[in-house]
Amino acid sequence: MVFEPPQRLVRALGETAPEGDDWLEKLPEAAHEAVAQRELTVERVQVPGGRSSLVVLVRTAGGGPAVLKLAPPRARPESERAALARWDGLGAVRLLEEPPSSSAGVEGVLLLERLQPDVSVRTLPEAKALLEAAGTLRRLWVDPPEEHGFETVAERTGRQARAMRASASADPEVAPLVDAALAAREELLAEPPEHRLLHGTFRQSKVLAGERMPWLAVGPDPVVGEHAFDLARLVRDRVEDLIAQPSGATTTRRRVKRLAESLEVDRERLRGWTLFRAVESGVRARRVGRERDAELLLEFAGWL
Repeated sequence: MVFEPPQRLVRALGETAPEGDDWLEKLPEAAHEAVAQRELTVERVQVPGGRSSLVVLVRTAGGGPAVLKLAPPRARPESERAALARWDGLGAVRLLEEPPSSSAGVEGVLLLERLQPDVSVRTLPEAKALLEAAGTLRRLWVDPPEEHGFETVAERTGRQARAMRASASADPEVAPLVDAALAAREELLAEPPEHRLLHGTFRQSKVLAGERMPWLAVGPDPVVGEHAFDLARLVRDRVEDLIAQPSGATTTRRRVKRLAESLEVDRERLRGWTLFRAVESGVRARRVGRERDAELLLEFAGWL
């Protein structure tokens, strides 16, 4: 089996790769090793797959369907493992193996239950998709372990804020939106209403159809903080459709209101985190040359 990384993964990791990073070059060998260690039978590499990991559909030694996932250290796969262990299948995909020892070749490799990789809630009509996604997200909001090592919202957005300031200095066109987003962040961090384990990168495409539950979340980049931060990414789902609508701004504000009410989140806090996360994503997209994505995200942010 040739473990050829999908072009989507190659492009995405190329945008964030630190100098000298050779994870992609070593990926085929690492995949072969992970398969051999677990006595797996490979069916196929999932294409187009994700933007931060190689996903391989496999069969276990007992013949059961599973997914082998390999991710570079910068994608924080061990943090994902810890969150999935905490959720233990409640609202999220289930781990199929115990945390590995520190032996070589296992770090960054997860063996997961098989969901339906081509069926996400994004395939549903928009209103139904938002409803199902929101219901799944609610199940994930649990207390983190007492001695957890998860990044906090303050820590993650602090790193992002520094990059946003640098981009605004070099690109005055985005400076007003960056200033508004950073001001919102400062206000929101002053008095967070809760500190819960969050998915971190939740959106409709991260919720797949399953057997033991209709819908289960995959691909977390877990973080500890308030519910509104997690929900904010869902607000801008299908942003290209929103931008194409003459009533896109009104629809967006209505979506903020509806999601806030359905998940009992403060509407202004949700609006603030939606603004910050949209501007951060838009500025980052512009920084790496994804101009179309940047344009959509920054226009969306201007509606908030």
